[in-house]
Amino acid sequence: MPRVLLLECSPNDLASPGGQLAREMARRIHPKAEVIVRNLVREPLPPLCAGYAEAVVGKSDCPEAAFTLSEQLIGELEVSHYLIISTPMHNYMVPAALKLWLDYVVRIHRTFEIYDGRRDGLLEDRPTFVVLSSGGHYLGAKAKQMDFLSPYLRHVLGIIGLHHVEYVHLQGLADGDEAVAAALQQARERLSFNPVFAPEPFPDVVL
Repeated sequence: MPRVLLLECSPNDLASPGGQLAREMARRIHPKAEVIVRNLVREPLPPLCAGYAEAVVGKSDCPEAAFTLSEQLIGELEVSHYLIISTPMHNYMVPAALKLWLDYVVRIHRTFEIYDGRRDGLLEDRPTFVVLSSGGHYLGAKAKQMDFLSPYLRHVLGIIGLHHVEYVHLQGLADGDEAVAAALQQARERLSFNPVFAPEPFPDVVL
C-alpha cells in the first residue's frame, strides 16, 4: 500500500483549514494508504547544535542525538511514496517549524551532493503537494503581499531530488468564515481533476 508523509506546520493544529484539506488529500490518495503524520508544532524539533554540524561534515566520531533525529526524518521521507506539506505563510516565508525540518533533511552527502558547484539530489522524486495557507492575498488581482515561500520551497526541495511539487493555494483566509469556505471549495474542485486523487467529492476526514 502507498505511504504518505504528512507534515503539519500550523500553530492552529486541527483548526487549520489547510491542515484539514491536507488530511483529506492524504486519505484520498488511497483508501488504505499508510499516513505518517509529523506535526512540527505539536511535537517541535529541537534546535540544531554545534555537535550536529560537526557530525554532518564528518568531524565527529560520535553522532549527536540531532544527527540521529536527522536520519529518522530522512528515513520517513525515503519510505514515503507521497509527501504532503500543510504550511501557513509567516512573514512571506516558511514558518520556523518547517524551516527546521528542512535543515534536518537537506544534508550534504546524505540527501544531496555537490558536483562542480551544482547540487544534485540523492532522493527519489515523488509527488509532493504543498497546501499553502495565508490570511492575505498573494496571487491574482487581490494580491497585496509578496510570496517568497513558494519559490524557496520549490528550490530547496529540488536540491534533495523532489521536483514534482504542486501547490494548493488557500489565500484570503482572514476575510472570514465565508472566505475560508470558498477557498476550500475552490481547492477541492481543482483537486478533483488531479489524477492522484479520486474524482468523488472530498469528504471531511480526521486523522
